[in-house]
Amino acid sequence: MSDQAALERLLKERSVRFGDFLLASGQRSSYYIDCRLTTMSAQGMVLIGRLGLRAIREAGWAPDAIGGLTMGADPVAYAVAAASAAAPPVIDAFSVRKEAKVHGTGRSIEGNFREGARVVVVEDVITSGGSAEKAINAIREAGGTVLGVLAVVDRQQGGLAHLQRAGHEVVVLTTTSGLGIPAA
Repeated sequence: MSDQAALERLLKERSVRFGDFLLASGQRSSYYIDCRLTTMSAQGMVLIGRLGLRAIREAGWAPDAIGGLTMGADPVAYAVAAASAAAPPVIDAFSVRKEAKVHGTGRSIEGNFREGARVVVVEDVITSGGSAEKAINAIREAGGTVLGVLAVVDRQQGGLAHLQRAGHEVVVLTTTSGLGIPAA
């Protein structure tokens, strides 16, 4: 089985649920994709690390670091960073806080990020693109350059197109269609 097929099977088994859900975007949905159940699994980390790293390299991006809005982006960024250690050049990881700390350094970005860094922003599931936008804004405010956005799943509800209209290149590992979920 290919890595792509294995990831989609794992997402369907662990992460896709049907019912009535309120999404972070404020939209209601008949299904929910809790990517963390896949991205935080040992098998999911290996698959996402390999597929994410391959997607970044195929896009022609050469980032210093990878990360996004905590917590959905965290395991994806860490998996890609770990995969890059075995296939240099190495890509370090970081997390963007939803709100800057009020104590300590007061930073909104934690981990291996520095001013001037070239980064890939991670999103576990793209619906509206709002989480990726929030991370992009924090990274730019901190002096980073965003090369593109890597998402595990695109819900195919306009978020990808929204990010592209804003000038961001977006690469996704799979879509709701790829998971066999009918269009909303």
